[in-house]
Formats: sequence, structure tokens, C-alpha cells
Amino acid sequence: MATFLYRLGRLAFRRRWYVALIWVTLLALAGAGAASAGKSTDNFSIPGTEAQRAFDLLEQRNPEMKADAATARIVFKAPEGQRIDEGRNKQAVEDVVHALRGPQLAGVADPFTTQAVSKKDGRTAYASVTYKVKANELTDETRDNLKAAPEAGRAAGLTVETGGSALQAMPQSGSTEIIGIAVSAVVLLITFGSLVAAGLPLLTAIIGVGIGVSSITALAAALDLGNNTATLATMIGLAVGIDYALFIVSRYRAEIAEGREREEAAGRAVGTAGSAVVFAGLTVVIALAGLAVVNIPMLTKMGMAAAFTVALAVLIALTLIPALLGFAGRQVLARKVRKGKAVPAGDEKPNMGTRWSRFVLRRPVMVLLVGVLGLGAIAVPAGSLVLGLPDEGSQPVNTTQRKAYDLMSEGFGPGLNGPLLLAVDTKDSKNPQDAADAVVKTVQGLDDVAAVVPGRFNEAHDTTTITVVPKSKPSGEQTEKLVHDIRAARADVESKTNAKVLVTGTTAVNIDVSQKLNDALLPYLALVVGLAFLLLMVVFRSVLVPLKAALGFLLSVVAALGAVVAVFQWGWLSGVFGVEETGPIMSMMPIFMVGVVFGLAMDYEVFLVTRMREAYVHGERPGQAVVTGFRHGARVVTAAAVIMISVFAGFIGSSEPMIKMIGFGLAIAVFFDAFVVRMAIVPAVLALLGERAWWLPKWLERALPNVDVEGEQLQKHLAPTAERPEDREPARV
Repeated sequence: MATFLYRLGRLAFRRRWYVALIWVTLLALAGAGAASAGKSTDNFSIPGTEAQRAFDLLEQRNPEMKADAATARIVFKAPEGQRIDEGRNKQAVEDVVHALRGPQLAGVADPFTTQAVSKKDGRTAYASVTYKVKANELTDETRDNLKAAPEAGRAAGLTVETGGSALQAMPQSGSTEIIGIAVSAVVLLITFGSLVAAGLPLLTAIIGVGIGVSSITALAAALDLGNNTATLATMIGLAVGIDYALFIVSRYRAEIAEGREREEAAGRAVGTAGSAVVFAGLTVVIALAGLAVVNIPMLTKMGMAAAFTVALAVLIALTLIPALLGFAGRQVLARKVRKGKAVPAGDEKPNMGTRWSRFVLRRPVMVLLVGVLGLGAIAVPAGSLVLGLPDEGSQPVNTTQRKAYDLMSEGFGPGLNGPLLLAVDTKDSKNPQDAADAVVKTVQGLDDVAAVVPGRFNEAHDTTTITVVPKSKPSGEQTEKLVHDIRAARADVESKTNAKVLVTGTTAVNIDVSQKLNDALLPYLALVVGLAFLLLMVVFRSVLVPLKAALGFLLSVVAALGAVVAVFQWGWLSGVFGVEETGPIMSMMPIFMVGVVFGLAMDYEVFLVTRMREAYVHGERPGQAVVTGFRHGARVVTAAAVIMISVFAGFIGSSEPMIKMIGFGLAIAVFFDAFVVRMAIVPAVLALLGERAWWLPKWLERALPNVDVEGEQLQKHLAPTAERPEDREPARV
């Protein structure tokens, strides 16, 4: 592989105009496709769950009901000492109801007709709004009408707030996303000492993300991609795009420093560092594409889209970077090198990486214990992990959705924010009405039930719906228990009436998704870690090094989950990170972190340990190989980690709770993995293992393909034409 990539790097360097033109053309085509693309319908489904089967049943038997259509709830509250159903207050509510209009509107339930007025003090009421289409199919005119209608009530002195799926919008990441990119630029400038060298990784990463996100946008309607898909692709694409380019540019400068000509240096950089990029990218792609095993289409599409962006980042690093290096000339070098003031080779002082690695080699047991025990302590909160999906109660307190949620909780109890919907199939019942009544009576006898409201039968009189209002909030443990209690209690009713009872609704969907993700975690972990273990065994020609890499990853990801629980569930430092409402951790967070963090963690493992493997293969002792790997790789890996952390941390400013949590979780996980596991635990373990670290059974060595990541075959290929060091001319740059 190294020889092939060496030739590819030289070809891209020589044909730089063609390479640059191809990537610019792809960017333009993707941009044009995105500009002319339609909107995604964002169909959310969870195959294999009871909640989804209930939706499918209602869609089949009662299509006019539109169980998955967009809904909204407008909540009214009268001033202190007044009732909402009297005088001008009642008229103001009716004015708001009458202001709702448009071809997509299915209907508005007048709160005074449906008796949706709080009994406690009569100050609060709500109007339920239903639409004919799903939330992502609503037009801007419909949304504008929904946002403008409450103004008539506010003008009359009422408090009016709106919640519901009809208000779903694209998440906003805020200015911190730009700050993350700015921090990356500063780190690159400090690392390279050259504006041009610092700009290359940023430029290529932006091009890669531009092509990736534009392609996702262009295909959103055809592939039914959700709103958060492009956000995740941007997050991952920026991070790996900058990192991969950083490693190749850094290796190119090292080859120039050794006296290579520019084209030769580009070829060698792509042949060596590029090999590490390919395998690091493969681990990320495997981890992201592996999300398909969960069998939640939304999660699968997010993973595939992000994997596509990572693959683009790899291709750009292997082709566009050497092409741009051809354009850059001497400007890619640090200023002191361009002015001939660089310290001669052999005279420079040991850098920080060298000093740190020597310290670890002297005290490996101490470093190992401190690293493992420290991460273990941070991981303790993960034992209290409570999973769930965010509802409107987790929205920022200044949003109308959150205000509507709080008004409903105060006036009617928190359970009305997330009622359960029972789909009752009475097709095989002798008396459908008796079957429905039996279901109502059974559910009324369960704990945590505030109200049970029978619905109407469909035209065929074989399916009905029953609304169950819990006493607890939608994301509460008591509500989850109620769902399980209903499903456990229905067996007796079904056996007596031949009816079939299915529990659905947004709250039940969230519970089913959480359970499905929990069940898929271990199989997914085994698949991803197993495939990556085999891949790393091929790369490093070792059994213990991949094993150590996998165990180190598990330690860092559990510690990261502990930090997420401490901040988002317990509320520690919540004000610092803008967490306005603590609660359950998003259900997909553990499996998502396993996938993404594993791929990113292996980046640093591959880049750092490949340098050590390269030194060991070329004759150095194991301890000295560790020092060599840190001398050449620690500075670049540190810069790459800081960049990735800053990019992820930029998404903490998002208004979307899911994106905020993902940004924090990925940032802290990369910090733990890069600076504790890879920079401390890895060299300590290698120091203790010595020669055994690179052990591989003879039979396995013969069975594994030799991909030559360390460039041994490339050295043999170049040896016949290599010049002796004393005869080498200065590099022409």
C-alpha cells in the first residue's frame, strides 16, 4: 500500500492543476445540487418495536386519523385573579383559535368545547391543533401562521405559548462553532509556524465538508435524511479532515527537512503518513457504518452520511493535499527554515515529546496507575446512567416550547405533556365496545394514571384509540414503568376479549427507542471492536498492541460517559456548559459515543504507534522506538487532538439539547483518549511489555496480509535509486 500511495502522492503533486480542478468541480456540482434540492420529509420509524406497529395499524385501519401528523398545542394563562373562560379573556382565546388557518390545517380543538380548562383555578386552558401532514412537510406559511396566531391573545393581556412537533426546526449551533474553527487555526499556526501550512488543513477540511454536506442536502429528500444528519457530518468531517491533512503536511515538512526534493517529499509523505490516514479513516468508517446494526433508520442514515464525509476527508488528504503542496512552494515551511535559521539536524534540544516519553519509560507503573485510576474515578457517575430521549421539558427556558410545557405542567399536571395512545384492535372481538371498555377499566386501575379518555372507533368499527394521561412527566421513570405495566396487564384483557392492545405515542416511542438502543449496544460494541481489532492487527503485526488499544478505548469512553452524566444528569458545572435542564441522558448517547469515539480514538493510536512500529521495524530497541515515535508524533498528535476537541466543543453552543450533549461528550472523550490513554497509558504499557508488545504467532503472521503501513517495502523500492546522505544535494524548494 505504501508504494501505491507514494506513487499517488507524486502523481497528484505533478498534476496538481488537474487534481485541484476535479475537487473544485465536485464542490460546485454538490453545491448546485444542494441549492436545487427539495426538503426532506424526515420519516421517523423504529422497525421491530410495539410503538411502530401501533402507528402502522392506525395508518392502515384509520388513515384519516394521521397518527404521525404534525401537532401543536397553544397554552393560555389569564392574569392573576382572573379566569380564562370569562369575558374578554375567553374572547381573546377564541380570536387566537380563529386565527389559525391554512390548507394544511386539519383542525383546532376549542378549549371551551373540549373542557380543556384547568380545574384548579380556571386560569389555564389549551387548544390542540392538528395538521394533515408531518412536521417536516409543513410549509413556511403554515409555521408563520402558527407563530403569529398567539399575538392576538398576548395583546389582550394573556400569557400565550406554543409547543408541539409543528415547531420543529433546524438546530442552531451558535457562534461557538466558529470559535472552534478559529481555535483550530491558531493551533495550526503555532504548530507549523507558517500561515500557508496552517491554512492547508483548514482549506481542505472545509472543501471536504462542503462537498459532503452539500451532497447530503442534495440527497436529503430522496434518501429521507433528517435535520441532524448534516450537523453530525459537519462535526465529524471538520475534525478528521483537519487532522488527516495535518499529519500529511507535517510528514511532508519532515521529509523536506531531510533534504528531499518537493515531489519526492510529497510522495513519501503520502506513502507513509497517508497509509496511517487510510487505516485511521477505515476505523472511523467501520464505526459509523456499524450503527446500521441498531436498525433505527434515522441513526443508520446519520452514521452513513458521516462515514461518507470521513471517506471524502481521506481522499482529499491523499490527493488534494499533495497537489496544494505543489502550489505552496517554500511558503509551507516555517519562517526560520525559509530564512536558513533552522537548527541543524542533531543539534536541536529534545522536544517535549521526547522528554515526556523518557519520563514514562522511567516510571511506567506509576504513570499507568495514575492514568487508569484517574479515568476510573471519573467513570464512577456512569454507574448512575439513566437513559431517555429529550422532550420539550429539556428545551432552553426562554423558548416558547419550554414555556408551554411548564404552563401545562402547572395547570394540568406534567403527564398531559406526553399522553400515551393505546391502539386497540377489536377485529376478532365479538363485542368491540365491551373490549374497549375492558381496556379502559384495566388501565384505570394502574398506578400513576391521571386520566383515561376513550376514543372513537374507525368506520369499520374494528379499531379504536384510548388516550392515557400519566401523573408523571414524559421522561420520568414512573411514566416508563406505567408503559411496562400497561403492556403487562393487557394479557388478561386480550385473552378474555380477543382484542389486541398496542401502546404508542411520543412517550412510548421514546421508551421503545431507548430499549432498542440498550439491546443493540453489546452486539454493536462486539462488531465494531472486533473488526477494528482485526484491522489494527494487520496494521501493527501484533496481538497485544490492538488489544491494548481496544481496552484503552473502553476506559476512555466509560470515563466520558461518566462526565456526561455528571454534567447533564447530575448538573455539575451545568451553568458553565449552558445546560438549563438536567435529566436523563439521551438514549443514543452510549452507542453513538462507542461508534464515533472508537473511530476517532484509533486515529491517534494509528498515527502515534505507527511511528513506533516504523522505528522498531527499522532496527531500534522497543524503548527507543517509543521515544522515536513521541519525538516525531507527539507534537502533531497533540495539535490534532486540540483541534478535534475545539471543533466538537464548538457544538456545545447549539440550541438543540442532543447536539449540545454530543458535542460535549465527543470533546471530553477525545481529551481523555488522546492525552491520558494514548499519551500516557499506551507508552507505559509498551514500556512494560518490551519486545512482547510486537509479538505475533508465526502462523498468524503468514495468514495476515502485509499492508506495509510503516513503509518497509517502500524503503526497499526506493533503495536502488537512493542517494547516499553525503552525496545528497540540498532540497530545491
